[in-house]
Amino acid sequence: MPPLNLGKQPPKTPFTADLAWQTTAARAAGTVLFFDFDGTLAPVRDDPTAVHPAPRVLTAIEALAPVVRRIAIVSARPVDFLRERLGDLAGVDLYGLYGLEHSHSGGETVTEPAALPWVPTMAELADKARTELPAGTLVEYKRLSAALHWRTAPQLGPAVTRWGRAQAEQLGLRVQAGRMVLELKPPVDRDKGMVIDEVVRDAEAAWYFGDDVSDIKAFAALRARAAVDPHFFGVCVAVANPETGEEVAAAADLTIDSPADLGDFLTAAARRLA
Repeated sequence: MPPLNLGKQPPKTPFTADLAWQTTAARAAGTVLFFDFDGTLAPVRDDPTAVHPAPRVLTAIEALAPVVRRIAIVSARPVDFLRERLGDLAGVDLYGLYGLEHSHSGGETVTEPAALPWVPTMAELADKARTELPAGTLVEYKRLSAALHWRTAPQLGPAVTRWGRAQAEQLGLRVQAGRMVLELKPPVDRDKGMVIDEVVRDAEAAWYFGDDVSDIKAFAALRARAAVDPHFFGVCVAVANPETGEEVAAAADLTIDSPADLGDFLTAAARRLA
């Protein structure tokens, strides 16, 4: 099993990973497992198009899917990207672009209707970013959002951030900061926390695994569910990283050292739940 550390703000009743899985096993049929993709299931790369899940992650998810109620990937990536990287995993739901898109267990991709009118705006913004931003900035167009990356040129961060925030204010867009990236998206009320809130309303337990500041909203959704239902069991897990790891770990119950270690952790969990 990979090394695990209690987060800086443990729940009121401290627990270990072993005890958490033991508690989950008693209600596995009512459990939902949520995963972010980049930095959680897959290591972050300089080229966002070259990202693939860590070894053993997909095998572990396949083993877990039949023994829990649902598994959901909740990501800033489009659903089509997630489907391509994850393959045809039975029983796994995909929520892309912070919930603006979703696909249930291999079904068709459904787009949030309120976001569709913004597709031309996002395409134009991506073209403008490629023209105006300095060399070294990577512009990732996602149909319903545009992500501005500076991982290969960290010194560009302040300039890219200023440009992106100015464009967002001018166009009426929302901004999502991340690990050496700024994402501009439509002013539509969808985020990871809202997705988790909707899915866990009739669940008995849920785990959320994430690595970035956008995942803190998902953690908060599990905390809120537990606050109104003493029977509900929620676990927030941070995947460590040198950029946002400290802030995310402070909001989590447990910390895992890397996506590779997550694969080992889930493999052990599948044996316990089975």
